[in-house]
Amino acid sequence: MTSTPAELVARCQVVLAHAWMVRTFVKHSSEIEDFPELMGIVRAVFDLALAVETRIAQPPDYFQMLDKKLGSLGKATEQFAIDAPNASTHTNFVQAVISIRACVEELSTLLAEGLRQTATTKVPISVTRPVARPVSSPTDTAAQGE
Repeated sequence: MTSTPAELVARCQVVLAHAWMVRTFVKHSSEIEDFPELMGIVRAVFDLALAVETRIAQPPDYFQMLDKKLGSLGKATEQFAIDAPNASTHTNFVQAVISIRACVEELSTLLAEGLRQTATTKVPISVTRPVARPVSSPTDTAAQGE
């Protein structure tokens, strides 16, 4: 079953809600005091969520912004996967890494479908507007005949 762009946006918002819960867990964990590098994932989730929330009603704009911000979340996620075990080996941190990775993976899948569905066919400028060509001077024409 194919989802509409609006349905894909709604699914992205559900995934972002899961990412937000990872953000909240990390932000309020006692380990954050000794491991401030964990704030990278907190900031990345916040940045992405804020960037897309104003575009929910415009799926093409939503997916363009998601495309722009998802790379940063992916990088922050991989850094979090390195930093989290240094902060704690508790199951909560292990699950937070698994969860945020799943969020990035699902957002990537939804993004690919969203971009595919909202892509517009762009006509090359040369098709819509004639390309200006230099006008040959009489001396250029004479030189070509030699």
